[in-house]
Amino acid sequence: MAPHGNRLIPLLLALLAAAASNPSSVYGDDRAVVEVSGAPDGVVWVVQLSDLHFSVHHPERAYDFRRYVGPALAMVNPDLVFITGDLTDGKSKDLLTMKQNEVEWIEYRNTMKDVIERSKLPSRIFYDLRGNHDSFGVPTSGGDYDFYQKYSINAKSGRQGRVQSVTLENSGRKHLFVGFDSTMEIGLRGPTNLFGHPTDKQLIELDQSLSQWDTEFDKTPVTKTTVGHFPLSFSALTESGKSIKDVFLKHSLAAYLCGHLHSRFGKNLKRYYHRITQDPSLYEHYYQFNMHQGYTIQSAKENCSEEAAHIEEFWEWEMGDWRRRRTMRILAIDDGYVSFTDIDFSLGSKSIIIVPTFPLDSRFMQRRSAPRDFNCHVKGASTFDTVRALVFSRQEIVSVSVKIYDSRPGNLEVVFDTEMKRVSGNESRGDMYLVPWNWRAFADPSPTRYWLQIEVMDITGDTSVSQLRPFSVSGLFAKVSWTWKEFFVMGMQWASLYNLTLRCALALIFVLLLVPRALIVLFKDQSGYTYLRANGSQWTLLKYLVGGFIWLFVELSRTILVWSLLWVYIIYLLVFPWLFGHPLTEDSGLAYMTYRGWTLKRSNEAFHAGSPDVMVIVLPHLCFVVLPTIVILAAMAAERTAFREHYFSQSRKKKDDHFQKSRRQVERDSLWSGRWIRKILIVLCLMVLWKHWKQCRGLVKAYAMNPLLHSPVYFYFVPALIVFSVYKTSSI
Repeated sequence: MAPHGNRLIPLLLALLAAAASNPSSVYGDDRAVVEVSGAPDGVVWVVQLSDLHFSVHHPERAYDFRRYVGPALAMVNPDLVFITGDLTDGKSKDLLTMKQNEVEWIEYRNTMKDVIERSKLPSRIFYDLRGNHDSFGVPTSGGDYDFYQKYSINAKSGRQGRVQSVTLENSGRKHLFVGFDSTMEIGLRGPTNLFGHPTDKQLIELDQSLSQWDTEFDKTPVTKTTVGHFPLSFSALTESGKSIKDVFLKHSLAAYLCGHLHSRFGKNLKRYYHRITQDPSLYEHYYQFNMHQGYTIQSAKENCSEEAAHIEEFWEWEMGDWRRRRTMRILAIDDGYVSFTDIDFSLGSKSIIIVPTFPLDSRFMQRRSAPRDFNCHVKGASTFDTVRALVFSRQEIVSVSVKIYDSRPGNLEVVFDTEMKRVSGNESRGDMYLVPWNWRAFADPSPTRYWLQIEVMDITGDTSVSQLRPFSVSGLFAKVSWTWKEFFVMGMQWASLYNLTLRCALALIFVLLLVPRALIVLFKDQSGYTYLRANGSQWTLLKYLVGGFIWLFVELSRTILVWSLLWVYIIYLLVFPWLFGHPLTEDSGLAYMTYRGWTLKRSNEAFHAGSPDVMVIVLPHLCFVVLPTIVILAAMAAERTAFREHYFSQSRKKKDDHFQKSRRQVERDSLWSGRWIRKILIVLCLMVLWKHWKQCRGLVKAYAMNPLLHSPVYFYFVPALIVFSVYKTSSI
């Protein structure tokens, strides 16, 4: 055996040498480590771009990408470049038909090739992930409609699977980046392709990739970062009910970088997660009111034991889109501290880019473990001893200065202003500037008292300043509240809320239709107009409103035919398909949609897809068509009853020449005689019909369907019922 072993040794050495000489093989091996060169010690930086939406209808998106991103990447020279989904738009000009367009994919391939050439970066450092737009109408992975597998950088680089990872190392610290694709395995057309759909298998692969350096014998510090397209608020649970969030918390990620939502919802699309108990409260499954919900300031006596070291936490940072905002993000990791700067190219190219790396922004980058780092000096006091920033410039840098402002006087007062010095060394990719400071002097219980800004001037006289950011060397959070739009897309867990919202909407409909009918049966004529209307001082305003509201639906339930037809439609929506269409391609067979999702067939077996994505059809129809229709029809029935009572009361009055009506009585009679309330209700009916028509028009184009053949009940029942009710309530 020994002679054979001696022969194998040279062969193994040759294979190892071949792997080392082939850079692409290094980037293709999940366990391989890429040594960072030409960067300051302990520092790595990467670039994120998202939601490019290259479109045949908007060629300026690709044009601007070539114009700005290539030169910017050449200046920044990052270690990695991540493009986190929605590479192409996949929409028609009217935005109603959503499917793959090969011309857009060819444009994407050519644009990326040009950008890579202009940046002079190796293509192996580029990773492009798939977004929901990149899977519109893709029945099978690798099929004729899967242009991602044909034109993407990942496909060209031979990266297979939905989970990819790469590890960078600099000065003894590892930086693990894991990208994952959670788009639908069978890509439906929009609009019912909105959520990420991770599988149990994918979560196992994700967990394994994040665990690859978690060994007892390897104590090298590891910073873990994941990238994907979908924020967690738009990520469904797996088939067994597991969540991506639990995997991220288990590994205490530095950050999860994502896209999907775009900047139009706000600039604070960031969310901090941490696990306090193993059994989270019920509300955590459905919503989070603000960016740091549940965080409490730690006590001054921090537990510095090894048992208290592990805190399950991570940041989720959604970035602005390229589609409209022309945004690019630079994320830097400096001795384990993770920071980022977003660059806006909407106003033109940038000649200077500044990325402050320490101290961190106390609003968006601080972690719950930071107070322990401060009190226990976990990372060493030397980490706190300097203010640091990465500076990238096309021209030679003349000066870099830092200013620290104190906001306690009520305005920003400069308390620290000094020049920063470039770190000496042979760095060829980026310049690190730093300056010593007495960081203990800035320890303060307020996380927003001190603000940091860095100013840079190059040899041409061009200057640039970083955005003002609050910091806390004590590691405290600066609380940030979302706007209502930011809360709507980041704070609400829509995958969990869909079923709850659906049940609430249906329960409300049942109550509005059943309870008034039960009142009629129990109280007979006492629940009518004369009993429920306000009567002098005996009724308070609240009783008047409640009584009037109940009376509306009592009168609706008295209109037996209309009330029965409403029940027929509700039962139809619960039991039968809402519509038939082509959710994949025009060539595929018809499938049908219910409130549970689409029912498709594969190998003669039926299966469900598109839940909770169908909520974009189901909830708007129930909340903005069905419920308003019920309320308006009830009001029309009540208006007819009230007008009939008024008409008969006027007819029964005796003629009295000496009786003169008050001005208020004249106005009320004029209101009833003209039936202006009814006219207003008819206008509201037209508004509901307009909303319904817009939704139906979108579905016809989205799923290549014929409303008469494929969904006559869904399309025409509500308009027919409204027309019939208007006729039915026209006479007294």
